Amino acid sequence: MWVNHLPQRSALFVLGMVINSFGIAFITKAGLGTSQISSIPYVLSLEFPVSFGMTTFCVNMLWIVLQMVLLRGRFHPSQLLQVPVNVLFSVLIDVSMGLLWFLQPVGWWQRVLSVVVGCAILALGNVIEVAPNVVMVPGEGIVRALSIVTGGRFGTVKVVFDVTLIAVAVVMSFVFFGRLEGVGVGTVVSALLVGTMINAINRTFRFPSRISALALSDDDGDVSDVPNRHDVGGYTLSK
Repeated sequence: MWVNHLPQRSALFVLGMVINSFGIAFITKAGLGTSQISSIPYVLSLEFPVSFGMTTFCVNMLWIVLQMVLLRGRFHPSQLLQVPVNVLFSVLIDVSMGLLWFLQPVGWWQRVLSVVVGCAILALGNVIEVAPNVVMVPGEGIVRALSIVTGGRFGTVKVVFDVTLIAVAVVMSFVFFGRLEGVGVGTVVSALLVGTMINAINRTFRFPSRISALALSDDDGDVSDVPNRHDVGGYTLSK
């Protein structure tokens, strides 16, 4: 495991997760659906008497297990750090939802504004989370595993994965409620807008490249299958 500036990079990684959780909460509170990566956990939380954070934890654990199954001997032990990361992020989801209890937009313009603000927060969080190159989060890890097994480009596999998540969430919604619930315009807007905002942040500001520069050396080839460690979801997080 690489150790260059590890304390600073780890702190930035956690900061990115905190910001991400607030971004997801903002989008979800708009009542127009949640982000694509959180669509299945959110629908599950609406059906079962467990929190959004708990369903997020369960779904992310599934992604981690699937990585181990798909990669087998190629699953690097360092990627087990995704487990504590998952625990922390799941807790942060519930904390963010609780802290934003007051956010209850009513009119369409208020809901759309909440989604856009949430997307901007989520984009910023993604930039700060990925730039330190500490560890993959489960949603990114499963896409990487699928790209290795199928031989597909990371960005292409990410798009297919996200679309699949939304489709599964839609089916679950109709099965559970007989109508569309937990997935909506906000989900689509998030899928289209967050990547664009990430690119804009990287083009406009210098802090992402400065954060990335803290990791002067890479790990022992764990992510060599991905052309660019910061190529996530079809958009490049490094300049």
